[in-house]
Amino acid sequence: MFSATTYTERRRQLANALSSGLILLPANGEAALNYRGNTYPFRQDSHFRYFAGYNLPDLVLTIDVASGEGRLYGNDFTLDDVVWMGEQPDVADLAKDGGLSYGGTLDRLAAALSQSGEVHYLPPYREERRQQLRDWLGHCDRPSVPLIRAVVELRSVKSREEVAEMDKAVATSMRMHAAARDTAMAGMTEASVAGLIEGIAISAGGRLAYPAIVTRNGHILHNHYHGNQLRRNDLLLVDAGAETDTGYAGDITRTFPIGGVLTDRQRPVYETVERAKSQCIQALRPGVAFREIHDLSARIITEGLKDLGLMKGDAGEAVAAGAHALFYPHGLGHMIGLDVHDMEDLGEDYVGYDDTIRRSELFGTRNLRLGRALREGFTVTVEPGIYFIPKLIDRWEADGKHREFINYDALEGYRNFGGIRLEDNVVVTSDNCRVLGSV
Repeated sequence: MFSATTYTERRRQLANALSSGLILLPANGEAALNYRGNTYPFRQDSHFRYFAGYNLPDLVLTIDVASGEGRLYGNDFTLDDVVWMGEQPDVADLAKDGGLSYGGTLDRLAAALSQSGEVHYLPPYREERRQQLRDWLGHCDRPSVPLIRAVVELRSVKSREEVAEMDKAVATSMRMHAAARDTAMAGMTEASVAGLIEGIAISAGGRLAYPAIVTRNGHILHNHYHGNQLRRNDLLLVDAGAETDTGYAGDITRTFPIGGVLTDRQRPVYETVERAKSQCIQALRPGVAFREIHDLSARIITEGLKDLGLMKGDAGEAVAAGAHALFYPHGLGHMIGLDVHDMEDLGEDYVGYDDTIRRSELFGTRNLRLGRALREGFTVTVEPGIYFIPKLIDRWEADGKHREFINYDALEGYRNFGGIRLEDNVVVTSDNCRVLGSV
């Protein structure tokens, strides 16, 4: 946790952003893996953690908009709980330490909500939360748009202490990737590399921020299968990030050849992706729309593929038509913070777009999660890639898509290439940006 003053100020700002009512922010509960006593690793609701700080289950924070008062509700642990888990703090003591009033048990919460009038809550993403809302309020499908917008506004701009935590997360993530690069060799399995990097995340005091992608089949964008044996000259794509004990995430991708040397066919593709990443990072600054940076990455990739004879025509026209998405079917990046895809449970369009910049309807570009203008304190990923997806190539060729920009005959020699993605995490500064983990 940060200081109690930090959370008190966050709650004050949130209350000031709304006109009336009561804000309801429940913590997550434990989730059973296969029976009640055997649970998944606990992951706190990030909004509750941002405004309350506690990494404990089954608590509830309310904030009275008129007074700004925050109250903490929850049931104290029983003696049986103490036997299995050790001594646990009472909810009243937690509230006092966090600058909150003690509201009482969850039964008292239900009574308080029934008398509070307008209640603002965020979109639920777990069925348990939906049922709680039904029990407390009689509905779970009326999330508060003013609350969503206020939370996005506050959480989008990271404080100095938040950025310091993200530097730690990225530094650990980079150690994970260095270990993967230095250890992976022909004959090993992907699972061996995945286990190595997860151990580093845990040993740093946290854990993985998301299930690691460790694959020789990098053209499958979110491939979590780790059963393949590595072969010399394979391209191993590792997309993995550490989460600190405070909950802040890193999200780094590296792609490297097994054996340490890129082949003559791999090198120009790798260099194109690296050029897109570095030039896009150099272009980040306050006021620039991230959509423009995404389009820059697409043009750089298109020019690189033209040099290889795989694309043709004007690069700008090809990108405007969406032809590049055969090779680059995702967005350049997304917000990152307490969530690896920060706040996306609130709705990607609330987080990544606004009234001036709308989401594209083009294949590939419509997957861009962040399009709006950048601000100082935004933390984002930059992750261009080039992929050769046989099924997608076959479908587009059969449909005759973008033949004026794509040399389908030349693609035959790349069907078994796989994919390359390179990713850094960046904080936008007052006049430019800085790659996280570089301090």
